[in-house]
Amino acid sequence: MSGPGGAGGAGGAGGAGGRAAWIEQADEPFTAPWQARVFAVAVLTCERLDLGWDTFCDRLKAAVAEDPHRPYYDSWTVALERMVAEAAPAT
Repeated sequence: MSGPGGAGGAGGAGGAGGRAAWIEQADEPFTAPWQARVFAVAVLTCERLDLGWDTFCDRLKAAVAEDPHRPYYDSWTVALERMVAEAAPAT
């Protein structure tokens, strides 16, 4: 996603009705299909483990806080792995 003056030419105008291209892109919740799939996996994992969405959000915040330079969706993976490990019965 680019900001003002980015994609869309000088001044950022472009798209339908003169909307800036970066505004149109900001309306999209995901920038790539795999990001939507990661979100779906997180939702399904919470449902299958009978955990609230807040449980995942807490794990995600902790993962981001412990390594703020890690790519955002890598933190999603860390949070999901921890949530599943904590929910798994001890063997």
